[in-house]
Amino acid sequence: MFEGRKMVRRRVAYRKRSQNRFSMILVGLVVLMITVAVSVKSVELQNRIDVYAAKEQQLQNQIAAEEERAEEIEEYGKYTKTKGYVEEVAKDKLGLVYEGEILFKEEK
Repeated sequence: MFEGRKMVRRRVAYRKRSQNRFSMILVGLVVLMITVAVSVKSVELQNRIDVYAAKEQQLQNQIAAEEERAEEIEEYGKYTKTKGYVEEVAKDKLGLVYEGEILFKEEK
């Protein structure tokens, strides 16, 4: 009678051991799958970060170029209010000259 109980206990213990191994294998497999998924997403996010950093650098360069252009336009605006600019436009576009000024023209 005691031997029968021992056999039953051994079978139950064996089943628990095999179920425990199976559970550990499943847990390990799930952990591995999660690790792979996180790694893949991490690589994708790093690629996005690199693309956005390149875009940011390009936009910073464009901002710098536009600021430089704005300064040039501002300086040109100041220059257009000077006497020198008025004289230049009068000579080039209107053909005006100072009284007594001698002009030399190219022969074609």
